[in-house]
Amino acid sequence: MLVSEILAIKGKVLFTVASNKTLAEAVAVMTEQDVGSLVVFDKGRMAGLLTFREVLVATQKAGAEWQTLSVVDAMLKDPVVAAPNMEMDELRRQMVEHHQRYLPVMEDTMLMGVVSFHDVAKAVLEEQSFENRMLKNYIRNWPAEDQA
Repeated sequence: MLVSEILAIKGKVLFTVASNKTLAEAVAVMTEQDVGSLVVFDKGRMAGLLTFREVLVATQKAGAEWQTLSVVDAMLKDPVVAAPNMEMDELRRQMVEHHQRYLPVMEDTMLMGVVSFHDVAKAVLEEQSFENRMLKNYIRNWPAEDQA
């Protein structure tokens, strides 16, 4: 299965935040939309990724002043990205190797979406369920042997 197929299963909804917004504004979007990451944009280009992990680290470091921090000060700069034609096994390897639960999917400079570890798990379950149904159907329709 390819990353583009995972994005097709997931859907096209994408949540972003400008790099000059406050962490409080970003957290409000994440909470309202029930998402664990936001792609950070600066001047029309992807500048980084803000996930709940970066929010927690920034909150712990800044203490009571966390809400006024800028997204650019908390975000993951230069996140590992996936290509639409990347195989799912390579995607999983990248996620585990780089300890990154969310990977932006880029085609050249265009953001195609974000794939989460949850999205990968869901795609694996759907793929296994499909294969399981196909195998059961094949076994039910097993051709009879000729009695010669």
